[in-house]
Amino acid sequence: MFHRMRWLLLAALLFVLVTPPTLHARDGDRVAFGRSITVGEDESAGSVVCMGCSIRMEGSSADVVAMGGSIIVDGATRGDVVAIGGNVLLGENASVAGDVVTIGGKLSRHPNSVVKGAITEQPAALLLLGVFLVPLLPVILIIVLVVWLVRRDRRPAPARY
Repeated sequence: MFHRMRWLLLAALLFVLVTPPTLHARDGDRVAFGRSITVGEDESAGSVVCMGCSIRMEGSSADVVAMGGSIIVDGATRGDVVAIGGNVLLGENASVAGDVVTIGGKLSRHPNSVVKGAITEQPAALLLLGVFLVPLLPVILIIVLVVWLVRRDRRPAPARY
């Protein structure tokens, strides 16, 4: 059983690593995991999504979302700017057509930056911890149960003289 489980885990890991993020994105979208994204001054992108990394937006894009990373906007965004677990910095040339939301981070804004939507800032780290910990709680409990069952069934080895 453990042999089969090992192969299933290896296959799942290989699938996650081999599947390029571009398969999950529409034309012009940029998606990255653990690798920062920069949209240059002369560039235009669709939605920009980054998990575990930061985004620097100097050109134009649709929505900009970072989970576990910060966002620096010094260009035009046609949608929303959302940072979960990171900060948002709106530079002098920043223009956001939608909302700006930071959860578990802070917002720094230049006086010349333009935001046409609402600005929401939730610096509560406890809220961020709840967002990530609560979904993982059943998995953690299952692992604890398996470890307890394995240790309970082990018998001490007989002493040799």
